[in-house]
This record gives sequence, structure tokens and C-alpha cells, in this order.
Amino acid sequence: MRDMKAYTWNRKRTALGDYPYKVSSAGDLPDLDESLKQIGEYQRRLRANGRRSLLLVVHGPDASGKDSLIRTLATYMDPTGFHAWSFSRPSGMEQRHDFLWRIVPCLPAAGEVAAFNRSHHEAVMAERLWPVHDPDSYDWAGRYDAIRAFERHLVREGTQVIKIWLNVSENEQAKRLLKRLEKARKRWKFDGADLEAWRRREDYHQIASEAITATHADKAPWWIIPGDNKPEARALVAAALAERLATMAPDYPPPDEDALSAYRTLLADRYRNGR
Repeated sequence: MRDMKAYTWNRKRTALGDYPYKVSSAGDLPDLDESLKQIGEYQRRLRANGRRSLLLVVHGPDASGKDSLIRTLATYMDPTGFHAWSFSRPSGMEQRHDFLWRIVPCLPAAGEVAAFNRSHHEAVMAERLWPVHDPDSYDWAGRYDAIRAFERHLVREGTQVIKIWLNVSENEQAKRLLKRLEKARKRWKFDGADLEAWRRREDYHQIASEAITATHADKAPWWIIPGDNKPEARALVAAALAERLATMAPDYPPPDEDALSAYRTLLADRYRNGR
């Protein structure tokens, strides 16, 4: 597979516009279906071992393909060990708690994989443009500190954290948004907030760049995935996820040989006696 270091956030390039929107050469892209099958297999090994977990965070502008990416990654996963969550603007009870409160119940348990379509990082991205509290009440540096500490804690406790930004160009995003207007199953999502988000696209990307710079870490990295071509983006993320899962649970746990022997004997006796 391609070296994901090529897509890792680089503190010398601190603007999302500095990163590519398309893969330079698609000839050596990993095979998507093969990677998805590997994800399914290694996710089952992760679940069987029941010791570690993986959190996949997916961000990007509207119409960047977050939902479809997560659906694709789940193709061969055991649904009992995989959960997907979506986080929109905090409301009601969520606004009355700290910004991490709503995240904690959705974290993966040992042996599980969880995917977040947007996440706690919205609290330092979208919320900076569209605050849910008094704008003067925010401590953005404090929130960055809290996110870094939170993710360090997750890693120490056995949860791998992978953060994806789907990097989509302005032209491609506009094309996808226009296409959405033609689909009944998509256009119901539009409201006035979408218009404001489009108008402030440049501001959002600048803020997102700052947030990614502040929360990127070796143990909880941000990967900036070229997103103008959805199949290419899926292939890159799937290969990276398969590789990470393989390191977390390379094999199934050893069986209890005494239990297996007793079970074989019991079944063989019943089979011979016709019961």
C-alpha cells in the first residue's frame, strides 16, 4: 500500500489548501475490496481478543463523502463489534454539559471499532464559526488542551485513534452540492445553515487547519486524504485501516484445548447414539 506518511498532517504545511485534492498517480492505489476483506477479518480478531479498540474520526466539508466512506469501510465488518455515530450541532442537554460529555458514551469498548462522522473536534471547528454559547465565554486553547489530553488518555487505555480529513476542492464540493439538490433522499438535508456554511467555506477551512495543527499527535494522527475522487479516498483509508487493525490483533486468541476436547467428545457421543 501507499505510505500513509505522505498524507499525514505536516506542521510545516499548516493550511488544508496546501494538501492535494486528488491522488497524483492512481496506478499503485491499493485494491479496495481486498482491503475491506482484511478489515472484516482483523476486526473479528480484534473482537475475539477483546483487549483493544479503535476509534475512527472522519471530518470534512459538506458533501465530502463522510457517510459513504464509513458505510464502505463497514462492508465486511461484524456489526456486533462496529458502531457508527454522527455528531451535529450540540443541542438541549448537550449544551448544558462540557463538550466531551456527549462523546464518552459512544466510545468503542474493548474489542470494538467505532466510527464518528464528525466528532469532539467540531467543538474547535464549526463551533468557532457558529457558537452555541456566548462567544466571549470560549477558551479555545483550553479546548485544544482538553482534546489532546482526552485522546492521550484513550491511547493509554488501549484505544487507537485515527483522524481523517477528506480534502475536497471548492469546485468538487460545489458540483456535489448541486447534484444533491436533484436527489429527494439528499435534498431534505438542506436548510439555511448550509447556505451560511458555503458562504463561509474559506473561514471554516482556516479554522479547521488551525484545529488540526493543534490536535495532531503521533499517537493520534490526522491524515489528510485527497477527496475529489471518492473511490480513491476510500481505497486509501481502507488500506490504512486494515494495516492498523492488523497490528492491533494479528491473530485469534489461543483456544482452550481442554474445553474443545470435551466438546468434541460430547458431540461425537451424541452423534454416534443418534441423539
